[in-house]
Amino acid sequence: MKGNEYRDLIASYLDAVYSEHGLTVYTEVSLGKTIIGKDRKIDVFVVRAADQCAIAIECKFQDAHGTTDEKIPYALDDLAALWVPGCLVYAGEGWSTGILHTLEASRLAAYCLPDATTLARSKDSRELDHIIAARFGLWDAVIPASRRFRRG
Repeated sequence: MKGNEYRDLIASYLDAVYSEHGLTVYTEVSLGKTIIGKDRKIDVFVVRAADQCAIAIECKFQDAHGTTDEKIPYALDDLAALWVPGCLVYAGEGWSTGILHTLEASRLAAYCLPDATTLARSKDSRELDHIIAARFGLWDAVIPASRRFRRG
């Protein structure tokens, strides 16, 4: 899978699952400057029109060992410098052990690999789902009613 295909999968997933909650998904949005002064282009930008709440999402897919590993620390630092909340979603089997550990430990990163056919929520989308729930207050979308405590 190429980077733009992964971006489009994430955008499709978010639109399929969260548009009913008033979220609008955009791709390739220009948003200020990076930490090294270049024009920034956000892969996926999600906005709720009702209150203008938003999140910027960078998408990284690595299926074979390569140079994407080297870009992760920069991408996380750049996300932390944004004027809006942001996260990095990632998938693929080509990450080095060290970078995978960095991604798994970062509160700004979320593993996400939705099923391209169903675009349904699953264990492979759970980390991004939790970030979306926290950002937009959509806990009812991610916490099953069956988990509600009932005294009894």
